[in-house]
Amino acid sequence: MNTTPLLLIADHRGEGLEQHLETLALEGFRCRISTNLRSTLSAIDHEIPALIIIDPLARKGAEELRSLDEARTGHPPVPLLVLTYAERRADLIESMGTLQNGLWDLTERRAPREEVTMRIGRLLNEASLHSEMRDLRHRASHDDRTDLLRVNAFQQRLSEHFSAAQRHHFEMALVLIDLDNFGGINKRHDHTVGDILISQAGEIIRRTLRTEDIAGRIGGDEFAVVLPYTHKVDTARVVNRLVEEIHKLSGRPKGAKEDIVVAASIGFETFNGRDIATLEEMRTHAELALRAAKVAGGNRGTYFRQLDSVEEESGHA
Repeated sequence: MNTTPLLLIADHRGEGLEQHLETLALEGFRCRISTNLRSTLSAIDHEIPALIIIDPLARKGAEELRSLDEARTGHPPVPLLVLTYAERRADLIESMGTLQNGLWDLTERRAPREEVTMRIGRLLNEASLHSEMRDLRHRASHDDRTDLLRVNAFQQRLSEHFSAAQRHHFEMALVLIDLDNFGGINKRHDHTVGDILISQAGEIIRRTLRTEDIAGRIGGDEFAVVLPYTHKVDTARVVNRLVEEIHKLSGRPKGAKEDIVVAASIGFETFNGRDIATLEEMRTHAELALRAAKVAGGNRGTYFRQLDSVEEESGHA
């Protein structure tokens, strides 16, 4: 895979923009030329460039810039440098002001090559800083081993979803997951074995959930999931699948002295926006259901509302 930064030069006016920028190859860039909007968009689909340089065909370039803006979405978006003549500058600035994505600059076509190179470098550095900041924010809110939300970040998202469900009478579910006998696994085997199982369980949780679902690691071997807009029947399906998939981790992971039985106890509660007074009550219900699953032997999911009165009372004791 070629790691040399690619510059996509969109010479839509066909006035030899590549010759004007021929020294960019000497600066350590790969350059690809496109001559119209269609070929430019096709080039972006083929390989996302590090930066796009464009000389728009139209005076305002509105359609070209809007189409490029849609194509360069990302985190961060692909930087865009527009080259133009002085008499077109005001029109292009007006069009660029409507772009949804940042990271753009504009300079004159007749600008010295050193200035063009400087602006390219500045845009690339800005994109790198955006990427680093996004990575830092992600690491601050996500667990290193599982890439699930950390406790505080998960709690915030849970509170937001509960408030929204309460306000708009949306359905939602809270699912608590605890690996069975995990302490015994850590005592019997090296801690790296436990780390492997935690990572694998986190991967299963991420793979099982939808994009809109929220998952967090809330303890050493404890996880929690919020399922927005989800009925109790669908929640039960998700829980059953999690139980089955986690149990499939059983075997002999790297570093283990013997085969390990991996299982999870899961407790869950649902909310229709009206039938629970507080988030604390909902969490307590899910915890009681989790405890009941543990008492019953683990490797199962338990719905709070299916607990009989005896189990419920013993859970409060």
